[in-house]
Amino acid sequence: MLHCTPFLLFDGNCAEAMTFYQKCLGGELTLTKLGDTPMKDQFPTEKHGRIINAQLKSGAIDFSATDWMASPQLEPKPGNTFSLFVVGTSLADLKPVFEKLAEGADRDKRTFMELRSVPFGTYGQLTDKFGVSWIFRGEKQE
Repeated sequence: MLHCTPFLLFDGNCAEAMTFYQKCLGGELTLTKLGDTPMKDQFPTEKHGRIINAQLKSGAIDFSATDWMASPQLEPKPGNTFSLFVVGTSLADLKPVFEKLAEGADRDKRTFMELRSVPFGTYGQLTDKFGVSWIFRGEKQE
């Protein structure tokens, strides 16, 4: 089953922002640094302290965030600092939705990543033909 939540992008202050939101909204906050993941070798060491994924769950509130990782190729600016986060259990759940949203999508390699297996599960991202950013994640299959 798929579900969709907001996904916020910060520029180095994700942990601070999400901790603030937790103080305001309560709930459970999970913060994962890039340096604590198998993906760390794909990024320069100066980014290893950044948050690769944060999630705040409080009752019916559930949203995620990250620190911006695309610099200097793509810089954060108003309008590109949020996405819709589609979470599913498998590639089979996510693929039909991804393919439909990818019709007419911007295929710029900085903003488009084909849905694929990564160390933590399934991942893909795109900006649709209306300029809306989508991020897809599937659970790691054992």
